[in-house]
Amino acid sequence: MTRHDQEWKDKLTPEQYNVTRQCGTERPFTGKYNKCNDKGTYQCVCCGNDLFSSDTKFESASGWPSFYAPMDDTNLIRRTDDSLGSPRIEIACSKCDGHLGHVFPDGPDPTGMRYCVNSVSLNLKRDK
Repeated sequence: MTRHDQEWKDKLTPEQYNVTRQCGTERPFTGKYNKCNDKGTYQCVCCGNDLFSSDTKFESASGWPSFYAPMDDTNLIRRTDDSLGSPRIEIACSKCDGHLGHVFPDGPDPTGMRYCVNSVSLNLKRDK
């Protein structure tokens, strides 16, 4: 999915634009999904791509919603991010390349991974 920069600015809030299109980060413990326990599917705020199930969400105490696995590995792009001086793995939506957050190898079983995601990059489609 390709959109011009102005189209993203028109579609997203300034904070959503900063995080998803400019690789920004929301402040820890401020996101609406950090403490959310509602059941459903977390989708990309930019394009609606299904990213994470609430079944894989866990409390990481990191300040951001965390998941131990994506719904489908093909829905995420992973790339090295050296912006803080040491490498970490950025995750982005594979459909629109929207920045989501980062993945770390310190999560719970069964994967041992922690997908640390900005709330503003997500929409929760709640189960009925």
